[in-house]
Amino acid sequence: MIEFFVANGEKKIEKMDEITKGCWINMTSPSEDEINLVANKLNIPVDFFKDALDDEERSRIEREDNNVLIIVDFPYITHDDAGLPIYETIPIGMVISEDCFITVSLKETPILGDFYNNKIKGFFTNKKTRFALQILFSISTYYLRYLKQINKKTDEIERGLHLSMKNKELYALLALEKSLVYFTTSLKSNKIVLEKLLRLNHLKMYEEDKELLEDVIIETQQAIEMAEIYSTILSGMMDAFASVISNNLNMVMKFLTSITIILALPTMVSSFFGMNVDLPFQHKPYAFSLILLLVVFLSGLTTFIFWKKKFF
Repeated sequence: MIEFFVANGEKKIEKMDEITKGCWINMTSPSEDEINLVANKLNIPVDFFKDALDDEERSRIEREDNNVLIIVDFPYITHDDAGLPIYETIPIGMVISEDCFITVSLKETPILGDFYNNKIKGFFTNKKTRFALQILFSISTYYLRYLKQINKKTDEIERGLHLSMKNKELYALLALEKSLVYFTTSLKSNKIVLEKLLRLNHLKMYEEDKELLEDVIIETQQAIEMAEIYSTILSGMMDAFASVISNNLNMVMKFLTSITIILALPTMVSSFFGMNVDLPFQHKPYAFSLILLLVVFLSGLTTFIFWKKKFF
């Protein structure tokens, strides 16, 4: 899919029908024909687009002639076979040419959606460097947002784990820990690209552009630190709660064993007095009451002993 937009910061973004100078070209999982159309029209290497569509592509910045390619990873949410949320990352390419600004990705992302749905005010599609920095800042913001969601889900799972005897919660924590590994790796790669942008002269930047880029680097560094902290906490939590689940199961087994022993006493006494042989008190009129009292006494005594020993 390929879309064309124009925004000048003063009014709502406009959707165009064709490529115009100063427009933003948003390409989501484009076809071969769409890639060739844009590449030939704007004299951009085809590899710029194909590299951005490789889900294993590393974050980097590259310049060829007057075209600059910036590839970074952005976060998105998916689900595993059990329906548990997994936060993953995928590359997005930003191509800055002389006439247009192009974004290329395999999946739609709410990060770009905020721009073409008029949720971001005051951006210009013809100010390509500033636009790229605004997208990078938005990506960093989404990383922080998703990290907070991961932390919130961790707290919810933790509350359920205190009484749990199943592995479902541990699987959920494992999915979140996997997400944090993805985030940490991608954020560190993104930070390297951002620092190169600040250090090299691939893009012409004014003083306010440099300040915005420095803000993006700070946000990215904060996200890295948060991801590493959450990952450490989550790893320790999984080890601790694996023991908690095992301990909960042991407590249940101890309780059930105690109940089994208490219920076995009446059965044992009744079995003795139910045999077809001469037994004490068998001819007495109060024999049944005496046996019943004996059963209650033995069961009560056993229950008291188990209670004192905190078996339940």
